[in-house]
Amino acid sequence: MRILTPTDIPPLAELPKTALKEMHAAGMRVQACEQALLEAGSNVVADVLGAAREFYQWDHYPGGDVFCPDSHAQYYYHAHPPAERGNAWGDEHGHFHTFLRPRGFPDSVKRSIATDDAPAHLVAVSMDFEGRAVRLFTTNRWVTGEAWYEAATVSRLLHHFHIGHETPSELANIWLNHLLVLFRPTIQALLHARDDILASYRPFDADVHVHDDRTLEVASIIDIDVDGQLWAVEAALAD
Repeated sequence: MRILTPTDIPPLAELPKTALKEMHAAGMRVQACEQALLEAGSNVVADVLGAAREFYQWDHYPGGDVFCPDSHAQYYYHAHPPAERGNAWGDEHGHFHTFLRPRGFPDSVKRSIATDDAPAHLVAVSMDFEGRAVRLFTTNRWVTGEAWYEAATVSRLLHHFHIGHETPSELANIWLNHLLVLFRPTIQALLHARDDILASYRPFDADVHVHDDRTLEVASIIDIDVDGQLWAVEAALAD
């Protein structure tokens, strides 16, 4: 696993102003959703869990996942027992896994890659016990059963993640849509670090493909802060 720091992310000031403005607008939407949920006595995680009477580790929430038939984006929330996972973070309540299915791929990607219906995993979002996003991470293929695509391709797919309906929570869906925009350069860096780790990793069992090696779960990870990222974007726009 590679732990990234802010110095591993390309400087925001190097991005086009159009990209920075998109990130800034996304950050404002993220903050607005968090504030609206707070005023309602809720948070992103609580709204997604909704009426679930019990929260069981490993189960997907909501049941059957969230899937947008227009964009073919998908996500679910779940948690691992800390004693049974490689990514044992004491401050994590659970995490979102985000995906895009092949029918939502841009035509240029569809033409260049033979796909089945297995989704591409974009990134996972780790949430603390107060319902705040605290880190992003990527996983090995076996973790989600995804179809594997290199970082450059997944980076393009990020632009097409969008949940356009109101269930299980309109505010949580909007929040997640825009979080992936606010942190797009960070996610792209994580994806490239993921590929570097997988390329250099040698399974102890030579008969096991690296993508199926259960000793490698999380490939790359970074701590995040929504307010800090928005301030950084504003500073880059001011340059």
